[in-house]
Amino acid sequence: MRKDRIVPLIIAVALFMENMDSTVIATSLPAIAADIGTNPLALKLAVTSYLLSLAVFIPASGWTADRFGASTVFRAAIAVFMLGSIGCALSSSLTDFVIARIVQGMGGAMMTPVGRIVMVRTISKRELVSAMAWVTMPALVGPVIGPPVGGFITTYFSWHWIFLINIPIGVAGIILASRYIENIRAENHERFDVLGMIYAGLGIAGLAFGLSVAGLNFLPWSVVIGLVVGGVIFITAYLVHARHTPAPALDLTLFRLPTFRASVVGGFIFRIGIGALPFLLPLLLQLGFGLSPFHSGLITFAAAAGAMGMKAATAGLLRRFGFRNILLVNTFISGAFLAVCALFTEATPPAIIIALLFVGGFCRSLQFTSINTLAYAEIEPSRVSRATSLVSVAQQLAMSTGVAVGALAVDMTAAWHGHTQLTAADFPAAFLIVAGISMLSVLFFMRLPHDAGSELSGRIPVTAQVATEVTPQPPAEKI
Repeated sequence: MRKDRIVPLIIAVALFMENMDSTVIATSLPAIAADIGTNPLALKLAVTSYLLSLAVFIPASGWTADRFGASTVFRAAIAVFMLGSIGCALSSSLTDFVIARIVQGMGGAMMTPVGRIVMVRTISKRELVSAMAWVTMPALVGPVIGPPVGGFITTYFSWHWIFLINIPIGVAGIILASRYIENIRAENHERFDVLGMIYAGLGIAGLAFGLSVAGLNFLPWSVVIGLVVGGVIFITAYLVHARHTPAPALDLTLFRLPTFRASVVGGFIFRIGIGALPFLLPLLLQLGFGLSPFHSGLITFAAAAGAMGMKAATAGLLRRFGFRNILLVNTFISGAFLAVCALFTEATPPAIIIALLFVGGFCRSLQFTSINTLAYAEIEPSRVSRATSLVSVAQQLAMSTGVAVGALAVDMTAAWHGHTQLTAADFPAAFLIVAGISMLSVLFFMRLPHDAGSELSGRIPVTAQVATEVTPQPPAEKI
């Protein structure tokens, strides 16, 4: 198999394992809590500790890959994730489980960004769009199928297999990575920015954790506000620190590049809305319509199926229309399919819901692949690691923000209606709000040049086409 196909597939499988595992325990918390002798509410610490670990260690991923080699770090990340998975399965107390989830988060924090570094450095720009489509799918598919898979395994087998199933997948990933992925590293080793790592890690952790639990009634609002404010303070400290550091942990000068700025900032806003979907839709189907977690998962899987269906069409669409046109139009289309969820009722035929979710997943996959690929359009090879770390941080914060916005919108709507228990009527406003936020990302995509990412998409800019048509050709030589 060609390297431009096998490398993205290896990375996609590893990232699918990480993305699904972050949500797969959601429906299994009661069973796990009963088995280790604690209550489900306390076990929420396992979810938040994983998010914290991700947020803290992501900024170090780029430097680590440059220093020790991307393949070495990628394999080590899989091994650490497997170690955390085994720890989760063997846990007999809340403390054991939380520590194991932190170890999993350490592996996941390295797995995602380093996997992208490997791909960008080993695959040509002309093949990057197709490769990125493979890597985009885990982020879309994992959160959607995680809860029903967790519920199915817990119901018919044992919750331990939620984590033990990662072992054969991880072993296969390490073997394939050793065989097919080159251990590329930076020629010049920069000094590690320890202070910047501390500032950025604490800032990202405070924001990601605070936003993740906002509106979930998990912690008092005073604690949530304290976490978010603390995160902002540390992020501000990092910004000041980065101005006086030659090699900061997160290179903010990358935002000077138009394509990178549009991808990260516009992508952040777009992901706020899309990040709320895996949270809002299962709640609507289960709490609003009374479906079981498994049946709810079967319906929401349509969005994942649509995402997988887009893989083959992405490269052709970008080559035909270009990044700018795709992002401008598809922002509104994706937002519209998110907003249409506000119209779902108990009387809506399941076939209609599945069809709309399928097409919506198709469009979101196109948008994510375009955004993720465009980030590297102007990135020099020496800055790939730094760009990937920054992209991963922005994505983590965006998804946490999306959950927070969706939860807060539902909570406020329920309070407005005077409901103590959530009903189907409390969800439409939330879907409309997050859809509107996603559509605002078009303001950043509008600023892209018309030929943005043309080297990646293989699309010849209009100006180049015109020049080719009007430039006189030299006469053919006589034989």
